[in-house]
Amino acid sequence: MNLFNVRRLSIAAFSFSFAYLLSFLFEGQVLYSLLGLHGVNASAYILAAMIAHFAGLFTCGLFVRSRAAAKSMMFGGMGVCLVATVPFFFVPSPLWLGGLIISGYFSGCAVAAWGFFLKALTPKNERIKSCADVLIYSNLLMIAVNVVAMNRSPFIGLSLAILCLVMGMVFIWMLPVKQEDRQNKAFTNKTHGCIKNPLLLLCLFVFIITINSGLMYQVINPA
Repeated sequence: MNLFNVRRLSIAAFSFSFAYLLSFLFEGQVLYSLLGLHGVNASAYILAAMIAHFAGLFTCGLFVRSRAAAKSMMFGGMGVCLVATVPFFFVPSPLWLGGLIISGYFSGCAVAAWGFFLKALTPKNERIKSCADVLIYSNLLMIAVNVVAMNRSPFIGLSLAILCLVMGMVFIWMLPVKQEDRQNKAFTNKTHGCIKNPLLLLCLFVFIITINSGLMYQVINPA
């Protein structure tokens, strides 16, 4: 598999996964719609998910040291999110808050772990382009899911968000883990020393995306 195809695979994996985060978990319109449908105060749920998500972003680098570990974290983290999202098809319960905290943390770890693939599979001069591609594709998917959730049913929107999650897991599973060249081997050896910069950039990336998405929600669905 050549570098170009691997790069596109990495973008697809993260775009679908991030579409789930934007449309549901991370102040997503699907989550707001479900909470509003049941008359539940959203503030505690949203705050808990955000804190857990950023905790995952900042702690992932402590135990993910290789591309294989990053792939396992991404796949396993999205799997945990899938299980934790199921209770939202039913009436509100403690599983809702617990699910948001757990999935928030593991999704944060998965986002940070993608930094391994961004650096290993994308040439340095194309990394900004890769981030831009992820931004575009994930937001397009998010808008489609949000439109359905707001105009049809929150449960249909939730199903579509889960479909994005499953598609992301499929592409994550297809990501290569073998170090195919010297550059990738050097990256593995230097991971301990250089994980902080990509992690901080990803945190900033998620922060900007959150602000952008929040502004979009206010335009599309004003209070």
